[in-house]
This record gives sequence, structure tokens and C-alpha cells, in this order.
Amino acid sequence: MTLTNHLFSLEGKVAAIVGAGGVLAGEMAQGFASAGARIAVIDLNAAQAEARAAAIRDAGGQATAIAADATRKSDLRRALAETLAAFGGVDILLNAAGINSGTPFFEITEEEWHRILDVDLKSVFLACQVFGKQMVDAGGGGSIINISSASSGPPLSKVFTYGVAKAGINQITQFLARELAPHKVRVNAILPGFFPAEQNRRLLTAERVASIIGHTPMGRFGEASELVGAAVYLASEKASGFVTGSILRVDGGFLAMTI
Repeated sequence: MTLTNHLFSLEGKVAAIVGAGGVLAGEMAQGFASAGARIAVIDLNAAQAEARAAAIRDAGGQATAIAADATRKSDLRRALAETLAAFGGVDILLNAAGINSGTPFFEITEEEWHRILDVDLKSVFLACQVFGKQMVDAGGGGSIINISSASSGPPLSKVFTYGVAKAGINQITQFLARELAPHKVRVNAILPGFFPAEQNRRLLTAERVASIIGHTPMGRFGEASELVGAAVYLASEKASGFVTGSILRVDGGFLAMTI
């Protein structure tokens, strides 16, 4: 085994990925599987979860699909039980459930506010409680990876509630990094820049695209596959065993510049 393969191998590990029916989390799920992990594909949409699990199995990996509403603790407890039944443990948690909205500030309803915070922030809080507790109790350590956003601060225009939720994810990540370090559970976040996906395509007007690209030194959007390396790095104890509380930017330089 080469040094690179040794550092980034996830052989023998089990990864639970919340939101893995989506484009970005699904790509990371396949990346984890390619590195040797067995995958619990957890998503609200049962058909999308099964499609992603089937794609992983077709590529020679091991995966099970679990339909669950990540805003409900009872669903996440069931998802954990199904993961344990399928694979016997859980070593990695990736939190990537997400929705977005461009509703103008004065038009945001309480229902929309709560819905976005529930999916984007509450789901992370609950999954960290449920799966994090399992990691602590099992005693073998683990890695929790939360998906933040360039909108987490300073804020982006148009996505007020989403930005509030993502800022909260940064807080959860850094609080739990300290809380869980004695139990050898590392907690980090990936902060993507602009990666076109289902939740943000309708917000990408020609004017907004021009603004984003003009503010991104690399001059383009990210590709889903470009998140995989960061995710595998944070998942691997060998590669990032002394890394916790970090918020890793994968943004083409977006947050590295002002004007």
C-alpha cells in the first residue's frame, strides 16, 4: 500500500451520510465508498437514497439506503439502528441535509424561517446527538463532518435564513470539537463555495452568476467531485487525526478576497 493510499484509506469504517440522496453529499458518499468505507445513505427521499446506494453497490462498494426525516430525532434514532444492524457500528457522520430560499427579508414567513432552520441546522444538532453519542459510547472515536457554506459569514445577499443556519453549523462544529475531543471524536466542517445543486439553482440568475464568478479568483463554479478530497481527508484518522474544530474552505478563493 502506498503512503497516499494508507493515509486516505477508510477500509473497515462505516459512514452515515445524511442528505446523501443529493448531488453533493451523494458524490462524497461515493468517494467514501471508493476509499473503502461502508455507507449508510440517509435521505428524506427514499427513491434517491436507494438510487445512490445502488450506484455505490454497482461500483463494488457496500451501501444501504435509509429513508429518514433528519428533522425528527425518532427518525435519526431509527436510522442509527438500521446502520448498526447493517454494518455493526458507525465511525463517520457527514451532515449535509439542506434547503434554501431567496425570499426577500420582509416577506419571510415564520413557517419558512422554521423550515429552513429545521432542515439546515436542527438536523445537524440532532444527528450529532444521536450518532455522536453512539461514537462516544462505543469508545472507538470517530469523525463528524458538517457542511457549512460561504454564506455562513460574512453573509451573502438573498439567502438570509440559510446564512443564519450555516453560521449556526460553524458554532456547533467548534463547540462539539471541544466537547467530544476527550472521546477521540473529531468534529470539523467543510465550507463549500458555489457548487450548483438543486437547492440553489433557482437563485443563480445571470446577474448573480456574474457577481459570484467575478468574486471567485479561480473564475468558475466548483464541481461536486472537488469536495470529495476534503471529505475523505477529514474522515480519515490517519490523514487528519490531529484536526478538529476546523472549517475547511473549498471555495475557489471566494473568501480570500474583498475587492
